[in-house]
Amino acid sequence: MSTIRPDDEFTEFVAHRSTALLRTAYLLCAGDRGAAEDLLQDVLERVYAKRRRVRGDLEPYVRTALANASANRWRTRSRRVAESPLDHAREQGTGGHEREVLDRDRIAKALGSLPPRVRAVLVLRFFDDLSEADTAAALGVSPGTVKSQTARGVARLRGLLAEAAPEKTRG
Repeated sequence: MSTIRPDDEFTEFVAHRSTALLRTAYLLCAGDRGAAEDLLQDVLERVYAKRRRVRGDLEPYVRTALANASANRWRTRSRRVAESPLDHAREQGTGGHEREVLDRDRIAKALGSLPPRVRAVLVLRFFDDLSEADTAAALGVSPGTVKSQTARGVARLRGLLAEAAPEKTRG
């Protein structure tokens, strides 16, 4: 009878959940794929070193670590606004797939302009489908804080997306 070692469990976890975790990191990093990959790699390295001490499911622990590491990066580093290569595509007509890519790009940029904690709340609630209670537990805040940050974040995100809407869609 063979036993599953912590290394095997961790490898299996990463193999099965890396795509979803990268999506979370991507949104936390405001659509910067390179930064998202770096963030996820850094977090997975730290979690791997502590894997024997983590009790229960790894996924909530990793999501919490992603949100915290993302907030720390934004706090300690001055933000540079990078122009997306997709910005120029708005000037040209776009079809269905291109429009979808542009919409995702706009959402990621708008998320990037929100404070890190509000961004983390929105990503965990709406992109990772966590409940208010699970989001609160992941971020170490009360459910009431999650509710208020969600309301403020959604309102601010709507405003940012309206401002960033291509000229053709504005009134």
